[in-house]
Amino acid sequence: MKKIAFIGAGSMAEAIISGLVTQQVIEPENIFVTNKSNDDRFVYLKDQYGVTATRSLQLLIQDADLVVLAVKPKDILETMQSIKEYIREEMLFISVVAGVHTTSLEGIANKRFSIVRAMPNTSAAVGKSATALAANCHTEDSQLQTAITLFETVGTVAVVEETQLDAVTGLSGSGPAYIYYLVEALEKSAKKIGLDSETAKQLILQTLMGAADMLQKSPKTPAVLRKEVTSPGGTTEAGLKALQAHQVEDAFIACVQEATEQSKRMGNQISKELAKYVVSQ
Repeated sequence: MKKIAFIGAGSMAEAIISGLVTQQVIEPENIFVTNKSNDDRFVYLKDQYGVTATRSLQLLIQDADLVVLAVKPKDILETMQSIKEYIREEMLFISVVAGVHTTSLEGIANKRFSIVRAMPNTSAAVGKSATALAANCHTEDSQLQTAITLFETVGTVAVVEETQLDAVTGLSGSGPAYIYYLVEALEKSAKKIGLDSETAKQLILQTLMGAADMLQKSPKTPAVLRKEVTSPGGTTEAGLKALQAHQVEDAFIACVQEATEQSKRMGNQISKELAKYVVSQ
């Protein structure tokens, strides 16, 4: 990659920029960034990472191999309208804009070009994102590999069909919040049984990290690992029975399903709104 242009300079854009610079995938001066109006953010990114911040869309996009769309969904129409004259056939666009389909981006620009949609999660900020990528039909294998390389700087990458991105959103996109919710519940439990907050936090976090490491390194399924620490008549069995009595498994399934359905609803609504513009062109 000779030049990457970021449109949008929020936390996700910063996480990716940090990964690229830290892992020396591209020289900082070849990373160009713009946003709508936050000058303080410009100064911060330039000072922190050595990137080039500019308000000139022509300077931003000209000669860019890769353009990362990292704006809010409500701003995508204005963004695509403002840059469509600079889009070249050989460019790769990566969109982290939730709910915006690749066909919508092509429709607004009234051009065919390579697009990879990405669904990372907020753990990208610490280089631990679980990211799913979906490419449109114009994307070459080498371009998809470029997208994979980019997101591997902030975690792991899976390639899926675009139709699966709503499910990914419901599972891993929103996933960190589910884990935080679980930790909140464990912290409240710890308080009730007499543990101080600092001790509880240390034990909970290490337990989570240890279990995750076991799941990653062991060939055994989660069910087998669970059974291995569940002795008949023991403490773990008693705790698990309480979870079953409160239908915690069903609650998690419903949680992921509802988040997935909400992603579909939001995506469909955005597509309808953008389609009005495409038809009016």
